[in-house]
Amino acid sequence: MSASNHAAAFALPATDALSSSLGGRKNLVGLSRDELEAEMLSVGLEKFRARQLWHWIYHRGATDFAVMTTLAKPVREKLAESYAVARPTIVRDLKSVDGTRKWLLRMPDGQEVESVHIPEEDRGTLCVSSQVGCTLTCRFCHTGTQRLVRNLDASEIVAQVMLARDALGEWPAPPDGRMISNIVMMGMGEPLFNYENVAKALKIVMDGDGISISKRRITLSTSGVVPAMKRCGEELNVNLAVSLHAVTDELRDIIMPINRKYPLKELMDACRTYPGLNNARRITFEYVMLKGVNDSPADARALVKLLEGIPSKINLIPFNPWPGAPYERSTDRAIQVFGDIVNNAGYASPVRTTRGEDIMAACGQLKSASVRLSAADRAAIEKVLAEKDAALAG
Repeated sequence: MSASNHAAAFALPATDALSSSLGGRKNLVGLSRDELEAEMLSVGLEKFRARQLWHWIYHRGATDFAVMTTLAKPVREKLAESYAVARPTIVRDLKSVDGTRKWLLRMPDGQEVESVHIPEEDRGTLCVSSQVGCTLTCRFCHTGTQRLVRNLDASEIVAQVMLARDALGEWPAPPDGRMISNIVMMGMGEPLFNYENVAKALKIVMDGDGISISKRRITLSTSGVVPAMKRCGEELNVNLAVSLHAVTDELRDIIMPINRKYPLKELMDACRTYPGLNNARRITFEYVMLKGVNDSPADARALVKLLEGIPSKINLIPFNPWPGAPYERSTDRAIQVFGDIVNNAGYASPVRTTRGEDIMAACGQLKSASVRLSAADRAAIEKVLAEKDAALAG
């Protein structure tokens, strides 16, 4: 299935459910500036009201028109009759011993996704989801064991950022030392299979008059949806991360079946021509370390050869286990040897510190619900994976 066909097939925004939950009112979150202006004109208000609303919604974080005091009271009352500034519901709020925080969010139609905040000394990174479930079947990823239910719309994507700022008390954002300084589209789903909504949401996040997170601090991670990569670079110009995880088509076909559709040669060509790529703006290649699968010195040398000519950084990710996972984490020694080979070839190859593992918030562990697997559960997962593999091949 192509990226455009995929987007159409799973474009199931919860419009009716949302409208019903808001008493028939329309949610203003996720509208572009032009759409917001059109809404103002449709209810007999001036276009400039859209600029005022944008400030209150995305700079101040307001959810109640009554507090928007730069608008006259009659205007606020008129807006409240037809519109709302809505958020998803936080179902579960978990905090790791290392400070990582994970939210399970429920949309108005009852579907759920997870978002994760990872605090560090010099930054705070929010991991954002783009789909409910995932169409892919990466064998090392917990999310891949779920069926794809639907894409998230732009409001549901940008709302993850807004909810996190609500929870962290970061409205308006301070000029320095933000708790959410970076965004990574690395949560549930494949962002480039939901490009239109992801792009719309990220443009709102990047807007200088609102949330104002620079494109230099936003990274979009893809499993290798080759046709959409160039468009992403041209239109968004955000940092690109590529989930690689194998250096041969034979292995990548197994652990990342999307490789059967977009094999390594096509993927590497798309990386070499990614808009804006240079030594100061490198592609990050994510490489999960699977014991006895892809972690040998020979794999490391093959990786160096594969990336030749591409300004690159390689994130080595110790595998994070989940219930029923078919792999084990590489040993510390194997990871060190692998990293030394790559680093000595001139590629930065930091080992990603596992964060939030105790709350199932680490890389590859996100799922709508964390469960212990019975034999029936495992059989169901295998059935889902087989169905998804067949659909991907079609």
